[in-house]
Amino acid sequence: MNTIKIMPCLDLKEGRVVKGVNFINITDAGDPVEHAAFYQSEGADQLAILDISATREKRSTRLEWVHTVSSVITIPLTVGGGISSLQDIEAVLEAGADKVSISSAAVNNPQLVDEAARLWGPDKLTIAVDGRRNPGMVSGFELVVAGGTMPLSRDAVDWARECQERGAGVILPTSMDGDGTRKGYDLEFTRSIADAVFIPVVASGGAGELEHFYEGAVQGGAEILLAASVFHYRTLSIRQVKEFLRDKGLQVNL
Repeated sequence: MNTIKIMPCLDLKEGRVVKGVNFINITDAGDPVEHAAFYQSEGADQLAILDISATREKRSTRLEWVHTVSSVITIPLTVGGGISSLQDIEAVLEAGADKVSISSAAVNNPQLVDEAARLWGPDKLTIAVDGRRNPGMVSGFELVVAGGTMPLSRDAVDWARECQERGAGVILPTSMDGDGTRKGYDLEFTRSIADAVFIPVVASGGAGELEHFYEGAVQGGAEILLAASVFHYRTLSIRQVKEFLRDKGLQVNL
């Protein structure tokens, strides 16, 4: 197994970190710059920020947020939300992001994945795959977009596989059923995608206990473990998580 990486995620709205449950019931969770600097000092391997309102408001990512967060960290920064064109990707990378995360725009224009991978390489390109349970899908998971508000009657795992073929470097699946619940990652969803692709997969949505991180890596097959509220509210520290995983026999950077 590869070295397991820990990635806190800052969901941003109106310049503040926010957190929801099942993609709704949004509450304030602090200042993004303070969180970013703190997480780097704690030993985070990567950081993600997501402009959660950009797609629904039909606008691009707020570049000033990218710049202010990137200016206080040196760990890799992945930025998502409102990225819908090659110009958006270029602007976000120039603002300080190391990688971009694309969701709805990739579904609407799959060629964007091909073109972005050709211009910047797979290492710069994460595809976020939001899904929910639907027994009508072959994999049992339906692809959703627009912050989980729009189901597409399309198989989420098939889409993840197609994104890899088009040049994505990382797949970031998030289960609507588990998001923000702190009941654990949706291991079935994460594993179904990890088994379908050979590029790194991020476990996302629902981590609330130390055991959940171990399950995400071992049972979910994820190489990167993303969490938000459990870190924002200081329920767990990144160091705690890494030491727990190490003691369980997993390789981490301490």
